[in-house]
Amino acid sequence: MKVKEVIAALEQFAPLPLQEGFDNAGLQLGLTEAWEVSGALLCLDVTENVLDEAIRKDCNLIVSHHPLIFHKLSCISGVDFVQRIVMRAIEHHVAIVSMHTNMDNARGGVNFKIAEKLGLAEVDFFAQKPDADAGSGVIGTLPAPMEASEFIAMLKERFAVECVQANELLRRPIKRVAVCGGAGSFLLSEAEKAGADAFVTGEMHYHDFFDHEQKIQICVIGHYQSEQFTNELFREIIERQCPGVRCEMTETNTNPIQYF
Repeated sequence: MKVKEVIAALEQFAPLPLQEGFDNAGLQLGLTEAWEVSGALLCLDVTENVLDEAIRKDCNLIVSHHPLIFHKLSCISGVDFVQRIVMRAIEHHVAIVSMHTNMDNARGGVNFKIAEKLGLAEVDFFAQKPDADAGSGVIGTLPAPMEASEFIAMLKERFAVECVQANELLRRPIKRVAVCGGAGSFLLSEAEKAGADAFVTGEMHYHDFFDHEQKIQICVIGHYQSEQFTNELFREIIERQCPGVRCEMTETNTNPIQYF
């Protein structure tokens, strides 16, 4: 199977027009028409260690969530890690494709995967895109109401989170939960309007925590932690639509943030 067929399957699930205007999802580099897929390495970020892993595992396709090339490359001379990866990937005939905000916004995409890990039921968009079956965040219902401290403990366990940033603990049970992977502070007010008791996201600004006491439980679990299961989503799509393509889940933890 050719690289272009795997990319087509991913884009059928999460069409590129669903990406945000600032994004650069889709093919990053590679000759998709000519190359047969030897294996696909699935990851959140493309780093030099991830490329090393792909080469070592004989995977000539890397599927990432975050785009390798996010800003314009005015030259390719190896002065930073992005340029070095581009040069080495071309040298080793490794194609790179990124499914970013289009995969965030797609039905069944990143936020639905997070909701699945939380065990939420009746999951649907709460910030839907105009004229599209897509949205920036989802909301669902826990199997049973939980106290705020219990809910935060569950987040730490299921997402391997060392520290959850939260506002004042809610003094009512949490039942309805809104979710946005990555940087979701822009959806906090929408989550409140949708009737969420809690809002789970990866990043939030300091001032966003003010004036929400006892209105909604804010739970910030880390950008990497919130999107770490995106690899599973890629694997499900490829194995269903491209039988026979070997999928490798990266063993490289690319989270650049450390807790001490």
